Amino acid sequence: MKTTPLCASNLQGVSPMSDDPKNTTRAQWDRAAPGWNAHGALIGAWLARATEGMLGMAGIGTGSRVLDVAAGAGEQTLMIARRVGRSGSVLATDLSPAILALAEDNALSAGLSNVQFQVADGEDLQVEPGSFDAVVCRLGLMLFGDPLQGLVEMHRALRPGGPVCTMVFSQPQHNPCITILMSTALQHAGLPAPNPGAPGSLLSLGRPGLTDELFAAAGFQDVATTRLDAPFRMPSAKAYLDFVRTSASPIQQILARLDEPSRERAWAEMEEKLSVYATPLGWEGPNELLLTAGRR
Repeated sequence: MKTTPLCASNLQGVSPMSDDPKNTTRAQWDRAAPGWNAHGALIGAWLARATEGMLGMAGIGTGSRVLDVAAGAGEQTLMIARRVGRSGSVLATDLSPAILALAEDNALSAGLSNVQFQVADGEDLQVEPGSFDAVVCRLGLMLFGDPLQGLVEMHRALRPGGPVCTMVFSQPQHNPCITILMSTALQHAGLPAPNPGAPGSLLSLGRPGLTDELFAAAGFQDVATTRLDAPFRMPSAKAYLDFVRTSASPIQQILARLDEPSRERAWAEMEEKLSVYATPLGWEGPNELLLTAGRR
């Protein structure tokens, strides 16, 4: 395996008040990386069905050369590496050096030698044109400031005819837990109500037909989107919030400006609102995902 060198200053991140949105995002995910990685098995179980669908729609099989954009801690990267086998390969990229370093550790622990790692902005991937058989991006594209540019980069990275598949959250009404988290955090922070369509937000690509339009604008053919329910099952609303508190970078960023008592009041209100999704068998938070596929 090969990793782009990670300097100590990058691993430490930058100030969350940086004027550069990319630096701010990088710093957020550098801080959230340990929590996200620690919950890898939980995230994998939540997204198992959707991830299998994404890999199938991307046509990934034995011998494929795959680009995994915004790979995070690499839970899906390891799935891809096992699927392509020793005759295939995976390049995992992410904006955050810290989370990508954890992904490399996970691959080493799993004994997988067909994975490489590269710190890269999804809107400027720094890969050779036409060098991959397939591209995937799981819950990353909606966080791009310019998702069209990200898709243009994925198109450039693919061989002619190569498939791509992305996974994003759908509309706010089908993802009420995210809406509750964001609106409550913003209210306690004294910030304006969320605009679900704001670039880089969790629900920014949920409008029906939007991902199809972006895929077509990036040059992809045979574009199609599939909706998929992906409920998040936990023992309780509190257990779900324990996951969010350590792993969800956007929520952490909003609440970071508050003092500790104010943050705790915000978390308490979130728990109260989310408890509506308690069931006799535990807690089940609704989520709906969009899988969009196309070909270069």
